[in-house]
Amino acid sequence: MTAPSPAHVWVDGRLLAADEPHLSAFDRGFQLGDGVFETLRARGGRPTELAEHVARLGRSAAGLSILLPGDIEQLLIAAIAALLGAEGLDGPEGDASIRITVSRGAFFGRGLLPPDEHPTPTVVVQAWPVPPVPAGHLENGLHLVTSSVRRDPENPLVGLKTTSRADYVFARVEAREAGADDALFLTTDGFLSEATSANLFLVRGDELATPSLACAILPGTTRDWILRWAEGVGLRTNEAWLTTRDLADADEAFLSSSVAGILPVTRFAAELIGEGRPGAWTLRARADREAFFRGS
Repeated sequence: MTAPSPAHVWVDGRLLAADEPHLSAFDRGFQLGDGVFETLRARGGRPTELAEHVARLGRSAAGLSILLPGDIEQLLIAAIAALLGAEGLDGPEGDASIRITVSRGAFFGRGLLPPDEHPTPTVVVQAWPVPPVPAGHLENGLHLVTSSVRRDPENPLVGLKTTSRADYVFARVEAREAGADDALFLTTDGFLSEATSANLFLVRGDELATPSLACAILPGTTRDWILRWAEGVGLRTNEAWLTTRDLADADEAFLSSSVAGILPVTRFAAELIGEGRPGAWTLRARADREAFFRGS
């Protein structure tokens, strides 16, 4: 099911029609992918884990020396509220995916970096209704393959959520061409890293394992929530250097992201994981995360 197209977008303090021009052709985000972003979910008009996303946005911006407005969190609270209201997604049943994008802004010179000035950042907020997860994803689980793109744990950019996403697009194309749902990145040494827009978890007995932050992954807000959840339900957590063999031999596997929540993984490189169907811990984690979204 395709979600309806948004009718509005919030740009630098203004609510604009989605189909009118919004950005300068000189904007660094358009020119160079020189920006950062966050994606989160809002249920019933309430953004989920906004403070955590703003904190990560700040870390990503600092990594590229992009100066965020000092009141960025309050600015985003007002922007999200205005946008959800305009899109009719602020009611009790509203369920929205929110994207916050900040670019370095418009610079009318040339070169990789403005020499002695900080352009005013461009701040954009978008909202889409969250469509139902395809039934097959929950009933049958996802099929993953590995990408040919390798992640370097020594690269200082791997922990920043930047708008430069060509690697991720390329990996998703690889997955599509392989008949899979998503692709997993490996590190340069062959360890599991992350999927194109989600963190990876494995269940092995009473252990919940996930790639270490040192494995060139983005520190996901949902990842943090799952690690806390696991300790409360009796699972031992293990942030480790994991291999494709660990994934193939796991009892269960799942992906986690801010909008999709938790999705089961049942095949890797065309081979079944565990019994080849969503496992009990995966389904419990998804149910508990959805309840968290609803505030129950």
